[in-house]
Amino acid sequence: MADHDQGAVTLYSGTAITDAAKKNHPFSVKVGLAQVLRGGAVVEVSSVNQAKIAESAGACAVLISDPPRSPAAAGVQRMPDPSLVKEVKRAVSVPVMARARVGHFVEAQILEHLAVDYIDESEIISVADEGNFINKHNFRSPFICGCRDTGEALRRIREGAAMIRIQGDVTRTGNVAETVRNVRRVMGDVRVLNNMDDDEVFAFAKKLSAPYDLVAQTKQMGRVPVVQFASGGITTPADAALMMQLGCDGVFVGCEVFDGTDPFKRVRSIVQAVQHYNDPHVLAEMSSGLESAMESLSVSGDRIQGSV
Repeated sequence: MADHDQGAVTLYSGTAITDAAKKNHPFSVKVGLAQVLRGGAVVEVSSVNQAKIAESAGACAVLISDPPRSPAAAGVQRMPDPSLVKEVKRAVSVPVMARARVGHFVEAQILEHLAVDYIDESEIISVADEGNFINKHNFRSPFICGCRDTGEALRRIREGAAMIRIQGDVTRTGNVAETVRNVRRVMGDVRVLNNMDDDEVFAFAKKLSAPYDLVAQTKQMGRVPVVQFASGGITTPADAALMMQLGCDGVFVGCEVFDGTDPFKRVRSIVQAVQHYNDPHVLAEMSSGLESAMESLSVSGDRIQGSV
C-alpha cells in the first residue's frame, strides 16, 4: 500500500484503484458496485411504465429523469420528483439511478435518502454550482459523473466518482458523432500514456490538468481506473456496438428510445448489441426492422455530417 496526498492505493480485483481516506464510505466498495454494470445498457426513463419496459428488455439499470419538456418551457432542470423515484423503485428490481445538479449536494442527500442505487451528478440538467462539484466521498452512494476528455474524467474520479460517463450529444437528435469523438479522445490519451516513459508522466498529467497519481494509475492499468460508459446519441444497436468496440464498458440510452412504435424491441436490440458487440450476425439481426421505430430521430444528420 502506497500513501498519496488524498488517499491510498489499494488492491481491488487484482487492480489498483484510489481509495479515499473516508473509512465510512470506502471508494473501493463504490467502484465495485459500479463494476456490476459492466457489459450493460442503462436506459433513461421518465415514467413507471418506461422503467418496466426497460427492465423487461434487459437493461442493467434505469436512470430516472423528469419527462422531456419543450424548449420554450424548459427552464431550470432539477433532480426528478421524489415521488417518481419511489414509484420506480417499487416497480422494478434492477438498480435505479437519478440525476442531481452539478454541485447541488442537498439534491444528492435527498436522493441518497431515497435509497437510489447510483447518483448521477449531471451536467446535462441545470448546473447549481458553477465553481464546485459535489464532494462525493461524503456519500455512501456511488456517483456517476460526465466527462468529455481524460483530464476531466480523472478530476471527477479524484472527487469521488465511481463511474465515468463519456458524454456526447445532449440534444436527443440521434447523432452519435460527438460521442465517438470524445470516446476516441479518452482512449487515445490512454494509448499515448501507455507508451510513455515514467519520467514523462508528470508533464502529461500537467497537460491534462489531472492528479498525477491517477494518471500514473491509468498508465499502470492501461485504462481509466473506473467503469466508463458512453452516453449521447446512442439510438441503434450499431451505435451501441460501436461504443463497445471503441473500448467502453457499456452505454447510456436516452429516453428518446421510447418515442417509436415498439420501444421494447428497440431497447432489447440495444441491450443485445452491447452483449454481443463483436458478433455481426447478432448485430444484423438486432438492427432489422427498426427503421419505423426511429422516425422521430434525425438519423439523417449522422449521414450528412459524416459526408462532409
